[in-house]
Amino acid sequence: MSEAVSVVPIHDPLLAAAGVSLHIQREDLVHPTVSGNKWYKLKYNLQQARADDHHKLLTFGGAYSNHIYATAAAGQAFGFHTIGIIRGEETQPLNYTLRFAQENGMQLHFVSRQAYREKDDPGFTAKLQKQFGRFYLLPEGGTNLLAVKGCTAIARHTADFDYVCVCVGTGGTLAGMAAGMDGRGILLGFPALKNGQFLMEEINKLTQHFCGKVYNNIELICDYHFGGYAKFKPELISFINHFAATYRVPLEPVYTGKMFFALFDLVRQGFFPKGSRVLAIHSGGLQGMHGYNERFGITAPV
Repeated sequence: MSEAVSVVPIHDPLLAAAGVSLHIQREDLVHPTVSGNKWYKLKYNLQQARADDHHKLLTFGGAYSNHIYATAAAGQAFGFHTIGIIRGEETQPLNYTLRFAQENGMQLHFVSRQAYREKDDPGFTAKLQKQFGRFYLLPEGGTNLLAVKGCTAIARHTADFDYVCVCVGTGGTLAGMAAGMDGRGILLGFPALKNGQFLMEEINKLTQHFCGKVYNNIELICDYHFGGYAKFKPELISFINHFAATYRVPLEPVYTGKMFFALFDLVRQGFFPKGSRVLAIHSGGLQGMHGYNERFGITAPV
C-alpha cells in the first residue's frame, strides 16, 4: 500500500487578511476507491486478516457508507470475499454506494434498524457466524486499535503546523492522528454528528488503549453539523461548489464540506491567531457525493 500524498497551499484574500496560512493534505488522492482515512483504517486490519488466514471480511454500515464502499473495493483488490450488514430495508434500485459494493463482490445483507442496533452484541455476532461462516470482523466505520495504528501515519506532515484539522465520525482517525502527533500542536476535530462532544470520551479511550496516553491538545468543534449526520443546507452546497471551482479541490457534504466551511467561518471570526499555520486533512469520502446527486439532484462536483 502506497501512502504518497500531496500537501497543497490554499491562497485566499480572507486568509491573507487574517494572516493565516492554510494547506490541505490530499488524502483523498491516496487511492482511487479506498481513499482517505479508510485506506489507513483498513491497512493493518487487512494484514491481520491475512495473517489469521481469513478469506471473508464482514462489516456494518448504512446505505451510503464510505466504509462499506471502501471495504468492498479493498476486498476486491486484495482477494477477500466481503459481506456488508446494511442498516435498513433493501430498496431497489440500489443507490450508487451499494451498487458499487455489490459490483465489487460484496454480499449485501439488509437488517432492520432495530436488529442493527445489536451489532456489537456477541449473540448477534454468533448468529452472523452461523449464517456466513468464519469471517474477520470489521466494526462500523472501521474503527478499532488496528485502524488507530494505521491513522497515525496521517500525522506525518503535521510537524510544521500550529493547528491540524480533521473530520470526525467514530473518532478513530482523530485518535490515530493524536497518537501520531503525540501532543505536538493543536488538533481540531469537526464531528459530523449532532451533539458530537460525546466523542471526546471515545477518543480518549482509544488513545489510552492504543498508547497509554490521553492527550490534552485535542479540541472538538461541534457547531458545524448542519443539523446532524448527512444533513445539509443550501449554503453548504453553495460553499462546496465555490470551493471546487476556486481551488480545484472537490468536497462532499457529510464530512469534508462541513469542515472546510467551518474553517473559513472560524477564520472570519478570528479564531486563529495571526501568523497561524493550519493544515486541513482531506479525508476522502467523495463517493458520497454520487448519493446526494441521486437523492436530491445536487450537482456539486465529485
